[in-house]
Amino acid sequence: MPIGPIDASQNPRYAGIATFARLPRLDQVEHADIAVVGVPFDTGVSYRPGARFGPAHVRESSRLLRPYNPALDVSPFASAQVVDAGDIAANPFHIEEALETVQASALELTAGGTRLVTIGGDHTIALPLLRAAAERHGPVALVHFDAHLDTWDTYFGAEYTHGTPFRRAVEEGILDTEALCHVGTRGPLYGKKDLEDDRRFGFGIVTSSDVFRQGVDEVVEKLRKRVGDRPVYVSVDIDVLDPAHAPGTGTPEAGGLTSRELLEILRGFAGLNLIGADVVEVAPAYDHAELTGVAASHVAYDLVSLLAMRHAEQA
Repeated sequence: MPIGPIDASQNPRYAGIATFARLPRLDQVEHADIAVVGVPFDTGVSYRPGARFGPAHVRESSRLLRPYNPALDVSPFASAQVVDAGDIAANPFHIEEALETVQASALELTAGGTRLVTIGGDHTIALPLLRAAAERHGPVALVHFDAHLDTWDTYFGAEYTHGTPFRRAVEEGILDTEALCHVGTRGPLYGKKDLEDDRRFGFGIVTSSDVFRQGVDEVVEKLRKRVGDRPVYVSVDIDVLDPAHAPGTGTPEAGGLTSRELLEILRGFAGLNLIGADVVEVAPAYDHAELTGVAASHVAYDLVSLLAMRHAEQA
């Protein structure tokens, strides 16, 4: 029987150590089916810093999460052993070393079949997480929620930044280029070549306007068809949400998704072969009333729920 969260009827939600959803720590269980892990790293940001404080903020904002998810009809913490695995301590002064640390830690955490939901941190960390996922599963499909493409080449000559992870991932052959999707993109670009390069890498794009005009159900149908039964990794930059729903982020863009739209799209992934996920770019210094933290914690909760459903199916 999985060990669940602290009982809120016995211990107030605002008391105690803020693990994600008040779950047990990794060292308190014999085995974890799903682990929520933080990567407090933001050396790759190009505008506002502060995402290194994201994991702690999301954990604090997750105190109100409850054990039953009615939208997916699953009790994720009863269906699987879910834990908080703490933080991966990545070198803030050396990006390449930090990427190696995150990759090695992800491989260590998943050695026994554990699935990860990672809280960032900036989007640079998606690259080592995808490297680890590909080592476990081969090249993976990717559904990437973001205001931005994150397939640029370099910033100031630097190859590893929060705007370049998916270009590097394609170049390294760790993504299945038949099943790559951006969702929620919007805003100005450096030039039309950005889109041409992105298309050449194999990405399909569902803009935030597409979500608005086509609706959630049609978008989900298209994404499911593109991904199929491939192993799929979901990467969520919280700036996919409109700044009204997520002001606490490093590179906000007007015209984004609502938190309801994002959650409904994710819930449409039930039954997909989800093998891991991340939620990144929460910068609490720019947050108000935990708007961004609460949104990110619910996104992570639904991702955990999807993984728990998959685990129960395979058990």
